Amino acid sequence: MEHLQAYRAAGGGKHRANKPIETRAGGRRLLIAAAVLLAAAFANTESKAQSGPFAPLAGSWSGGGIVTLDDGSTERIRCRAKYAPIGPTMEMSLTCASDAYKFNLAANVRSEGSAITGGWSEPSRNISGSLQGRGGGGSFEVVASAAGFNANISLRTSGNKQTVTMRADSQFRGANISMSR
Repeated sequence: MEHLQAYRAAGGGKHRANKPIETRAGGRRLLIAAAVLLAAAFANTESKAQSGPFAPLAGSWSGGGIVTLDDGSTERIRCRAKYAPIGPTMEMSLTCASDAYKFNLAANVRSEGSAITGGWSEPSRNISGSLQGRGGGGSFEVVASAAGFNANISLRTSGNKQTVTMRADSQFRGANISMSR
């Protein structure tokens, strides 16, 4: 007992054996605080990404449909889409393919009120142009234009279901696509 009192006296009245436990507890508290701060920052980023007119589209979608070519023939297609909204802007990609046909549509769009503007490209055909239209809350009507090409695109989202309808005045006459996430 005397040696314990002497040990405490040498340590300023504190028992040094408790110090590592206090340090570990303080380290845990610091780690938990850092984790909470990181989670709050991530949640804030997610809420920014998930707010705005494009929020109902966020994420990855897949499904299929039918593409109609200029000769009137149709083919079944498989599609996947990715939408990355951030506030009033969104980057998106839509890739559809059949055994004989494929298209890749990429776009960057911006919403100001219900007006939608932006640009699009189809890299495999080396074509790009502008997008203009209206919409919000998961329903959009836009016109994709380029030299010698115009297409009306309608996109409707309800919960985990989405339909995309395209009508064009070129080799690609149109598509009806249904997807889910």
